[in-house]
Amino acid sequence: MQDKKYNVLVLCTGNSARSILGEVLFNSLGKGRFKAYSAGSKPAGRVNPGALEWLKEQGHSTEGLRSKSWDEFAAPGAPQFDFIFTVCDNAAGEACPLWLGHPATAHWGIPDPAHVDGDEARRAAFKKAAEQLARRIQLFLSLPIEKLDKLTLKEKLAEIGRIQD
Repeated sequence: MQDKKYNVLVLCTGNSARSILGEVLFNSLGKGRFKAYSAGSKPAGRVNPGALEWLKEQGHSTEGLRSKSWDEFAAPGAPQFDFIFTVCDNAAGEACPLWLGHPATAHWGIPDPAHVDGDEARRAAFKKAAEQLARRIQLFLSLPIEKLDKLTLKEKLAEIGRIQD
C-alpha cells in the first residue's frame, strides 16, 4: 500500500520570505510525502532576496518560486489541502478563504527576517527563521498522522507552533 501524499499550504501576508522558506523546507524534508505550496493575503509580488540567498546557500532550488495570492488556491481546480499553516501573526488574524476539504490548520508564528536591518543581522535572521521552521516541520513529520484523530492532531499542531527554539 502506498502512503498518502499530503498537500500543505504555508501562509503569510506577503508570501515573500517565511512562507516561501516553509514551502521549500516542507517539500525537501517531506521527501515526496508532502507537496507544499505557499501564498499570501497581500502578496509582495516578489520573493525576498534574503530568502533566495539562504535557500541557494543551503543547496535548495529556487526555480519557480514566486509571491502569490492565496486566492489562487481558493479557485476551482486548485489543490485540496490537508494542512494549512500560518507563519506570521498578521495572516493568522485575517479572514481566510474557505478551504475545501476542511484541512487541519495551525499557527506557527516566526519572526519576520525581512524587516531586520543590516546585512549580517538580516542573514542571521533568515537563518534563524529557517531553522525554526525546519525544526517545527521535522516535529510535524514525526507525528503518526494517519493514527491521530482530528482533535488530537489539531492539539499536536498547536503544540508544535508554541515551541520556542
